[in-house]
Amino acid sequence: MLNRIVLIGRLVRDPELRYTSNGVAVSNFTLAVERNYTNQQGERDVDFIKIVTWRKLAENCAHHLGKGRLVGVDGSLQIRNRKSEKDGRTYINPEVVADNVRFLDWPDDGGREEVPEEPPERKNAGQQDSDDFDDDFDEDEFDVPF
Repeated sequence: MLNRIVLIGRLVRDPELRYTSNGVAVSNFTLAVERNYTNQQGERDVDFIKIVTWRKLAENCAHHLGKGRLVGVDGSLQIRNRKSEKDGRTYINPEVVADNVRFLDWPDDGGREEVPEEPPERKNAGQQDSDDFDDDFDEDEFDVPF
């Protein structure tokens, strides 16, 4: 069996971070995902999908994401059923349990001219120590091989 879902969308509001009684971090947020086609009015409909993250991923999302941020989510679909005590109806609550969340844009810098800091999972990614480079390297002599 296969239960895999990949989404790209924008956060509707800031993530909510809580901790279970055992101290495990859990974060919830809602993702607005546009459909690939337009409706009769020529507009794209939007689906609002609940996302749940756990442990360190939950803490990273809660601390580094906010309303309007563009993210990619990779996870699995989970359907939770809840029976109402008032009217006896069963409510179906679909949500995506995220295994991976990628930050696809930079945080809003509030109009400042500064370059925002890289998200934590991208820091030092692919960077090398300056000792790894040859001191004789001249940028003007560098040619692209194609």
